[in-house]
Amino acid sequence: MAGGLVALLDDVAVLARAAAASIDDIGAAAAKAGVKAAGVVVDDAAVTPQYVRSLAAERELPIIKRIAVGSLRNKFFIILPAVLLLSQFVPWLLTPILMLGGAYLCYEGAEKVWAKIAHHDAHGAGEERVQDETTLVSGAVRTDLILSAEIMVITLNEVIDEAFWSRLAILAVVAVVITVLVYGVVALIVKMDDAGLRLSQRSGAVATFGRGLVRAMPVVLTVLTVVGTAAMLWVGGHILLLGTNELNLHFLYEAVHHVEVAAHDATGVLGGLVGWLVSTVASAILGLIVGALVVLVMTLTLHRRKSKAETATATAAATTRTDGTIPAPPSRAARRRDAPADRAPRG
Repeated sequence: MAGGLVALLDDVAVLARAAAASIDDIGAAAAKAGVKAAGVVVDDAAVTPQYVRSLAAERELPIIKRIAVGSLRNKFFIILPAVLLLSQFVPWLLTPILMLGGAYLCYEGAEKVWAKIAHHDAHGAGEERVQDETTLVSGAVRTDLILSAEIMVITLNEVIDEAFWSRLAILAVVAVVITVLVYGVVALIVKMDDAGLRLSQRSGAVATFGRGLVRAMPVVLTVLTVVGTAAMLWVGGHILLLGTNELNLHFLYEAVHHVEVAAHDATGVLGGLVGWLVSTVASAILGLIVGALVVLVMTLTLHRRKSKAETATATAAATTRTDGTIPAPPSRAARRRDAPADRAPRG
């Protein structure tokens, strides 16, 4: 009896050590994959604060919370099942789907650039001012879907050789950690001015620091908006660049890689940084070009139809009588009576 109990305890200890080793492996793999996705994480953290710039201070954290919850839903209910199933059964579909997401990011970034150049709001003049919280959160969650998909696909590429359940666990860990990290940083950024205001009410150097923080935050948020727009173009262009190479259209990737290697070799100890900058700028330029083309197509199709519909609605509203009825069009007889008298007679 005692010998059986000892054997059982030995088995439990072996299983515990195996589970601990598995958890360590999952943690190590998740950390490695998270480092690979760090660039996109920075982009995500830079993009999000622009969505709460015009909100009242007391609504900032609730909105960030709603966006974070939407981000978790994106990762666990859409992206995670999709990438696991696709990688298991039709892995060749991952690249085209990711490229569609990249094109959407390019469109978003290019539209913001055009809005700035043309001095009107993206998606139509005044939309940002009248945008309610639900619309704002929906837009942020849609953008997060693309960035989160990029993070999860990068993670998947790092652990593609793992067993299915290990892949699932690693992706789940990365999804939670990345979401907490990104939106925790975003919350700190957008509430920094409130912290500065409280510090400014104290005395001495603390108050001076607080006032400086309050003055600096509008500039920081403006810079983050610019960085977020550039990040959309960079990440979207980079997705397209890598995607074309994986689809055996090598000329774009090889051209950028050739320039990157030349810049790396020509700049000595700064070669790594300069090479990365070259690749980043090239990706952003590609993203801007693709995004501008998508903006042009959308402007000539969807936005033009929307503008015509709005004009027709405004015209109908303008011709509506004060009693709420719409005047009937003139009859044929009335049109004949109103016709010019000197019109040439027939035959």
